[in-house]
Amino acid sequence: MLAALLVLGACATRGGHYYADDGPPEHVPADLGSLPDAVPRLEPVNPYANRPYSALGHSYTPDTSDSPFEQRGIASWYGRQFHGNRTASGEPYDMFAMTAAHPTLPIPSYARVTRVADGRSVIVRINDRGPFLRDRVIDLSYAAATRLGIAGPGSGEVIVHKLTAREISGGPAALAAPVLASAARPVAAPASVGGSALANPVPGSLAMSAGAPLAPMAGAPVPAPALVTTDPGAMMAGAAMAGSGVKIWSVQLGAFGVAANAVALRERLALLLAAPDAQNLPPGARLPRVEQDGHYSRVLIGALGDRAAALAWAQQLQRYLGREATVYAR
Repeated sequence: MLAALLVLGACATRGGHYYADDGPPEHVPADLGSLPDAVPRLEPVNPYANRPYSALGHSYTPDTSDSPFEQRGIASWYGRQFHGNRTASGEPYDMFAMTAAHPTLPIPSYARVTRVADGRSVIVRINDRGPFLRDRVIDLSYAAATRLGIAGPGSGEVIVHKLTAREISGGPAALAAPVLASAARPVAAPASVGGSALANPVPGSLAMSAGAPLAPMAGAPVPAPALVTTDPGAMMAGAAMAGSGVKIWSVQLGAFGVAANAVALRERLALLLAAPDAQNLPPGARLPRVEQDGHYSRVLIGALGDRAAALAWAQQLQRYLGREATVYAR
């Protein structure tokens, strides 16, 4: 996922490497560059993580067949902002594991990712969804990006090769890395690149990811509505309470100076909260929306008249999503 999600904002990078609220860990393990590949094995597909879904106006249908698949394009990575967050598979994201997010490859599955520039290659386990834009084909863990040499640049052109059951069963010889004849046609990296991270967090707020990574580059269509909601009932109730002078409490999952970042996060959260194992949450706590508040776009859930109830929802969402959540009043 969900990913990552997320959308590029101007001046949102540090030196053009990664988004302002994401980046490498504070302490990089000395042996991270020699971390071994993921070990491919035959695993049953996750019945819920492979359902058709939509994100940012595009529909995706994961392919759970064992058909060969190869794709060339730009890879990016996501790091500490997402570490420990829930992925589309339900597993926590580990930036030190050899994993990746892809829009349509089966979850779980394995892929060999080869950097076109120099032929370096890694095997990763696909356990998350994203990136959701045509600019990028895969989001790598920080460890995988380090192995490929794109953690510093933030992105790089790669070839993604899905490992079929036959290849996995064939052992090391069948899994051997390909030898590229040449670097071939280089693809220019976007002007601002990096992992699927959120940009422009409001000071003191909690910038939330969607595991799934959405980061359109220059020229890509970026939705920027002033107000977007998937919960009209909550909005109507909130408006009624506001009109009566009652303070409205919501769970805040992110606040951004760039509206498109908030929209991207809402899309990712909607995907995660639609999963069957989210049914234990209150129905209203599964409907993220975006509200414009002055210069900021806030990702909110719920419109409650009681702070204690909002805190309870925040605790439940934090446990489920693997991220901190706070309450917001208006």
